[in-house]
Amino acid sequence: MIDVLVVGGGPAGLAAAIRAASAGLEAVVVEPRAAPLDKACGEGLMPGGVAALRGLGVRLAGRPLRGIRYTDGRRSAEATFRDGPGAGVRRTELHAALHARAAALGVRVVASKAGEVHQDEHTVTAAGLRARWLIAADGLHSPLRRSLGLDGAVPGPGRYGLRRHYRIAPWTDHVEVHWSRHGEAYVTPVGERLVGVAVLSRDRRPYAGHLHAFPALAARLAEAPAATPVRGAGPLRQRALGRRAGRVLLVGDAAGYVDALTGEGVALALATATAAVDCLSAGRPEDYPRRWAKVTRRYRLLTGALLSAAGHPAAGRLIVPTAHRAPVLFRTAVRALQ
Repeated sequence: MIDVLVVGGGPAGLAAAIRAASAGLEAVVVEPRAAPLDKACGEGLMPGGVAALRGLGVRLAGRPLRGIRYTDGRRSAEATFRDGPGAGVRRTELHAALHARAAALGVRVVASKAGEVHQDEHTVTAAGLRARWLIAADGLHSPLRRSLGLDGAVPGPGRYGLRRHYRIAPWTDHVEVHWSRHGEAYVTPVGERLVGVAVLSRDRRPYAGHLHAFPALAARLAEAPAATPVRGAGPLRQRALGRRAGRVLLVGDAAGYVDALTGEGVALALATATAAVDCLSAGRPEDYPRRWAKVTRRYRLLTGALLSAAGHPAAGRLIVPTAHRAPVLFRTAVRALQ
């Protein structure tokens, strides 16, 4: 019998499988899509995410990121990371590296959908495979979360993300966040002549229309050819009513998500996947919901507070000026996200 069946072959799922295999457990991943997988994300790894990947035996070159810079076109504030650099890495490169590490550890990937999940006191079955435990890592709009009755309602208008890459030499070694009353644009260097630009907003309009809200950025990109088509994701806010249902544990975005505003998605995916497998390895699956709350608490509090401020026009306009006038406060907030 399989020890750990992982549904979802993205970063969270592969991280869970790698952790399980490293602990001597048999892990099988169920994922219908061929590798490498792409996703509309900012592609900036925080130092904590880089360290977590290293702990899994995954090393990526990427573009070193020294910190975060906020700008509204008139004022700016920047802070360097305290614990070494982050990395700007194409999502496809990240996935390929995780996939290769999992394969090297003997993790089997089954090209299938999970379908219905059945469980009893001792086993759980999905995709025709029987296991002792199942880890649901099937993403933001997790079908497993919904089928287990753990999908929670989210009030208010949703936020959406759009991303495109441009062939242009990076002009910064920071993740550059442009703010406007319509949303934010995240600029991440990911190659010698490749920059990713992700836009987050409640407004539903074409990507080019979003860029007009950031005149300085739009002007810089005006002559740069697009390197990739626009990819979208959302609504971003997702609520899970629990992180465990019997022999099923939810990790990554499937376990609930606040927003991409602080760029911690991959780091959280790795942290929650690691916590879930460690609880299973210790024979303490009942500890996982508490461990999940602990490893995500800082992210949930900081992201929720910043998202709340950004959602109110008066408060949103004060974010960059406040960061500009109080650089120590801004540095403290940035370093809290590491």
